[in-house]
Amino acid sequence: MKSLEDKVVVVTGAGSGIGRAVALNVAAKGALLAVSDWNEDGLAETVELLKEAGARGIKADRLDVSDKDAFVAYATAVKEHYGRVNVVVNNAGVSHSGPVTAMEYADFEWIVGINFWGVVYGTREFLPHLIESGDGHLVNISSLFGLVSMPGQSTYNATKYAVRGFTEAVREDMILGKHKVGVTCVHPGGIKTGIARNGRTTAGEDHDKLAATFDAKLARMTPDKAAAIIVDGMLAGKARVLVGADAHAIHWTGKLLGSRYQDVFARAARLVLPR
Repeated sequence: MKSLEDKVVVVTGAGSGIGRAVALNVAAKGALLAVSDWNEDGLAETVELLKEAGARGIKADRLDVSDKDAFVAYATAVKEHYGRVNVVVNNAGVSHSGPVTAMEYADFEWIVGINFWGVVYGTREFLPHLIESGDGHLVNISSLFGLVSMPGQSTYNATKYAVRGFTEAVREDMILGKHKVGVTCVHPGGIKTGIARNGRTTAGEDHDKLAATFDAKLARMTPDKAAAIIVDGMLAGKARVLVGADAHAIHWTGKLLGSRYQDVFARAARLVLPR
């Protein structure tokens, strides 16, 4: 896929952050949009921005990506509305921070439902339409934390590693089946979004301080810049896209250190994270 002109692009989690920026980016390239989010207010703001940007087509729906039945119905509705689907960007995601010893099983169920099952549903339900299009592309958003692990991020790491493994296997299935569907797994570093502010923390953690630390020390890149890198990587047919200098640096540090990176990162976290 070299152009997005007149292509139907589905973006989940489009009510803010990277999802909104990706929607605006592809709209500027002539795409027809199907955008969704669980937050109706944020989604409405995205729709207004898309209209102001002159988007040629907009279908907007509230969607809880962790709801399988809702996702099945949503994929069917998008196909019926446009008649085809060319690109799917499974972007919707949430964060959860805190030591594993303080985690509740409900915490795992919540984040796995959105970050992993949401990607599985979005892939599984839309993949037949992408194959049928003859010119399709699947983009699943993992994270830098899908390449290396970080202390206090056990649930988030688990889901983002799962997205990576799942997506890479799907790409291999498309190659094996000779389907004309590109597959890209994206690993953003610190992006200026509300994921930390809107995320959850375990009991005893200072949510506001953690969010402030992420915003001040870790979130370096704007969503618009991240979206440009993601879309350019997709159009270039890349299997893996790292977003941000931090993503590249930390990824290569992990590769060079091998399993010892865990000791180094754990000690470094003491200097960065609020006590």
